[in-house]
Amino acid sequence: MTAHTKTLIRGARLLGGEPQDVLIDGETVAAVGTGLDAEGAQVIEAEGLVLLPGLVDLHTHLREPGREDSETVLTGTRAAAAGGYTAVHAMANTFPVADTAGVVEQVWRLGKESGYCDVQPIGAVTVGLEGKHLAELGAMHDSAANVRVFSDDGKCVDDAVIMRRALEYVKAFDGVVAQHAQEPRLTEGAQMNEGVVSAELGLGGWPAVAEESIIARDVLLAAHVGSRVHICHLSTAGSVEIVRWAKSKGWNVTAEVTPHHLLLTDELVRTYNPVYKVNPPLRTEADVRALRAALADGTIDCVATDHAPHPHEDKDCEWPAAAMGMVGLETALSVVQQTMVDTGLLDWAGVADRMSFRPAAISGIAGQGRPVAEEEPANLTLVDPAYRGDVDPAGFASRSRNTPYEGRELPGRVTHTFLRGRATVVDGKLA
Repeated sequence: MTAHTKTLIRGARLLGGEPQDVLIDGETVAAVGTGLDAEGAQVIEAEGLVLLPGLVDLHTHLREPGREDSETVLTGTRAAAAGGYTAVHAMANTFPVADTAGVVEQVWRLGKESGYCDVQPIGAVTVGLEGKHLAELGAMHDSAANVRVFSDDGKCVDDAVIMRRALEYVKAFDGVVAQHAQEPRLTEGAQMNEGVVSAELGLGGWPAVAEESIIARDVLLAAHVGSRVHICHLSTAGSVEIVRWAKSKGWNVTAEVTPHHLLLTDELVRTYNPVYKVNPPLRTEADVRALRAALADGTIDCVATDHAPHPHEDKDCEWPAAAMGMVGLETALSVVQQTMVDTGLLDWAGVADRMSFRPAAISGIAGQGRPVAEEEPANLTLVDPAYRGDVDPAGFASRSRNTPYEGRELPGRVTHTFLRGRATVVDGKLA
């Protein structure tokens, strides 16, 4: 990685606005303006580029410990930096599960050692993700990792009593429970979205109500307790309406959407290519339109990648046997540009809000999701929005290649990423 005492970013469009200069001195932004003095600084000529705060991902699977064949903290954070991220939140479904202070501290320290982005562990809600007993929520919060977000992601906390107790527990330190909304009895044997395509293909259907019923229950529980609940990877138009209703009541509910649910539909499953197998499943075009509109109007708070790497053998097999999940860190910003910016639904300031400011605020991660302003940490991302190129997973920094976008043309390219003033990506390449 490249370190410079001073770096001048000259002529970048800050949040997509008018061109400005940004001077980085050490770990912080020293000045923002026009005609800044470049003496002694490395200069980046950024005409035509958009400058954003470093992106923050609330939902990343780094797989370490236990599944280093899929990803490691090092390779995952390198992928994050390549995608413009300066912070990721590592999900708890590792081996062993991150349900103790010891495991979350291990992941946190591995992130510190990697140096490519901040890694904030997410702790499990229940021991072993088994949904029976609360994990060591207080101990994980009090650890060096300072965990404030808890999730059994990959599994739903389907027991209402356990969910209520978790919400009550985390309220003491303003924590949040992030729910993987999937009623297990309604999705037994499910392989894809339940609808016309599943009926024609003869694959087990995954009904929208399996997601929506859990969200409805949990927003009511959060209101009853007076605690915070976050909905992971929201995927249906009905889920949007429930979250919108809960927010209209003033309840403390937040939600995320993945890039793939903003772009892809269940029609792709007709190919039987397991790269499109994901949890929750790809939904209909009507759902995609509802998700985009909800992200635009703020009903959905943020974009989260649900980066889910798998080794080749877990995806290169028949559909029913294939693992669920897609890698997403290195393509997320491009997909958001295509679905939200290029369509006029969001401007670049809106992208900064949904991919940096809001996710950082939900988790309370320190020093991230901050304005590009004097004396703020120099966590920054430079993007070339005019770039167009086909996705080639062979060039990914991630250890896995299970992307649904291989060969697809996507807009935009991250040219530079800075973590506290240190360049982790330079001219589109890892430093």
